Amino acid sequence: MTNSILSKDESDFLRELPNIYYMEPIKIRVDSWVEASENPQIGWLEVLNHLNAILREAQSDVEQLLDNRLLAGEIKDKSQARKSVVGNAFSNIIIYVFIQNKLSGNILEGLYITAKKSTIKGFERISTINVGEETQKPDMDLIIYSLKENSDLNKCIILSLKTSLRERASQTYKWKLLMEIAMSDCEVRDKYEIFYNPPTVPLVCFVTVNFYNEINNPQHRGMFKFFDRAFIGKPLAPQETDFIYPLSNLIDFANKQLS
Repeated sequence: MTNSILSKDESDFLRELPNIYYMEPIKIRVDSWVEASENPQIGWLEVLNHLNAILREAQSDVEQLLDNRLLAGEIKDKSQARKSVVGNAFSNIIIYVFIQNKLSGNILEGLYITAKKSTIKGFERISTINVGEETQKPDMDLIIYSLKENSDLNKCIILSLKTSLRERASQTYKWKLLMEIAMSDCEVRDKYEIFYNPPTVPLVCFVTVNFYNEINNPQHRGMFKFFDRAFIGKPLAPQETDFIYPLSNLIDFANKQLS
């Protein structure tokens, strides 16, 4: 299958991925996991549920790469570089696997993914809530979207990604709550002069790999209820499936919600 079904952002991403030094050990492990599966098409779906283990397994290789860059003078602060790598690697690997699912036929044509919100025509109106003279915008890392025939935005899913729930995860649902208030007829909306009139209402979702096994904390479990859906890149225990979905479910969710 050719890359003709990909957006310019997606094609550019695949071309630029080999130049991101810390992605090589992660990509190798993802590709190997899929190659070892009996059915690659299903493998590209299921690998999403094992990103926790894959990212952990690649950690030692990434640390070595950081050491090499530190010795070469390419970075000055390894701990700061590590923080940047962790967040960006999670985002990049989800984009990569999403694109591979698209090329494998698991994702409907006409659905796209990007981290570059500025490339989506009309997205500013979708993501801006006015509060008096101020504005509020969502904490977001990726956007999955579909377009109308005239290339205007049709529907979209805003994804907030967190490797752990310690990363101020409560901030990720603040905007979703504000959006609900803005679209309701209530005194709170009027009191704070909240205004929001998007051409289409986005779905707001949360994705984690839960590095610190925090999802069963009652406070965190309650947090997930504010999202349209929450996903985890890790196998789930039976008691966990009532409030969070395996990350592979994101593909089916996007197909149904954005078509």
